[in-house]
Amino acid sequence: MSTATKGSAVRGLKATRRIIGDALGHFNTDDGWAMSSHVAISALMALFPFLIFATALASFLGADSFSQQAVDLIFDTWPKEVAEPIAREVHNVLGVRRSDVLTFGVVLAGVFASNGVEALRLSLNRAYRVSEKRSIFRLRAQSLFFVLVATVGFLAISILLVIAPIALRIAANNLEWIAPYVGTITFWRYVIALTVLILALISVHLWLPAGRRSLWDVLPGVAFTLLGSFVGSSLFAAYLGRFGSYASTYAGLASIMIAVVFLYIISAVFILGGELNASIKRYREARAVAAAG
Repeated sequence: MSTATKGSAVRGLKATRRIIGDALGHFNTDDGWAMSSHVAISALMALFPFLIFATALASFLGADSFSQQAVDLIFDTWPKEVAEPIAREVHNVLGVRRSDVLTFGVVLAGVFASNGVEALRLSLNRAYRVSEKRSIFRLRAQSLFFVLVATVGFLAISILLVIAPIALRIAANNLEWIAPYVGTITFWRYVIALTVLILALISVHLWLPAGRRSLWDVLPGVAFTLLGSFVGSSLFAAYLGRFGSYASTYAGLASIMIAVVFLYIISAVFILGGELNASIKRYREARAVAAAG
């Protein structure tokens, strides 16, 4: 290895340490752990109103199978120990008929669901070290818009998950040449779902917090959130499978506590993604100032 290569490696290592240290330090000193709790509880409280609102809107549009598909779509990525009790209660709630999308209760459910979006906004504003100057009416309207967009997105994906297997079976029965590619096409259904998740994270980082950021400014945090969520949920699932004793500690509240802890982990990873983006941007700005001076 040449001297120049070694020097570049050392500088890269120092930059990485500085960025990670800045992100973790700010997360720790600026109530990152408390904000993770706030986001986790807000997400859990917003989940049921969101699904009620989304199911009512889907029924209004004629997509009556939305609730089953939406629940499967949301909870398939959760550890089994977390997903099963929550999904069961969600199905019970969504089993209640709500005939009119414009009823007061459904509209109120949409407002409550937007509280989860507001929790994400507050946590990202802290992570990006920015102060909110937009009016409360504009912020709430944006949150409701995000809820509506999320509903439409889940509706589109749920329809895809229903139609795709049927279309694949018809194609495989009538087109012999496509049979070897059916598995690949099925794989791409889930790639599309992952793409929607990535686009959702990018949208949240770009437009929810105050200030302006470019796409390149938010991509590191999005990648960290995806990877960190996968690792965190896998480790938590392994812990529950081998060492978990929530039932003996929390009795009947065990399933709720498991969900809260899981969402707490995901929330912390999400906030750290914002902290990472902010730290990288601060490092780049510091280098630009040093180079100009």
